[in-house]
Amino acid sequence: MNYYNIKSIANANFEDIKAKVLKGLQDEGFGVLTEIDLKSIMKKKLDKDYLPHTILGACNPVYADKVLQIEPNISTMLPCNVTIKELKNGTIEVATINPAAAMGSVNNAEIIELAKEVQAKLLKVLEGFG
Repeated sequence: MNYYNIKSIANANFEDIKAKVLKGLQDEGFGVLTEIDLKSIMKKKLDKDYLPHTILGACNPVYADKVLQIEPNISTMLPCNVTIKELKNGTIEVATINPAAAMGSVNNAEIIELAKEVQAKLLKVLEGFG
């Protein structure tokens, strides 16, 4: 089981794709708690040039509450990360964590089932790109 799912979009604008990802997450009940601009951080901290690359820390509060009620220390594995990055050829990749794979180490069937539900919601975001 892959730890992530990915969608590649050719001939796309980074900011347009990011806006569509944010809308898709919102439609599936997620809020974005953090947004990390990896390009600017790497330039500032290491003076390295990166193509646009953003990490979104997305949280669906309904599911976060459910898993925290079962396993309070699961917060070490939250939120769900979604990445948007531009490749050298101009293609934009959108990737989401696979929560079922990530939560597999918890060894709790109840949490795995909830993670599968979250996975389905994240896949809907990716499916929004055709």
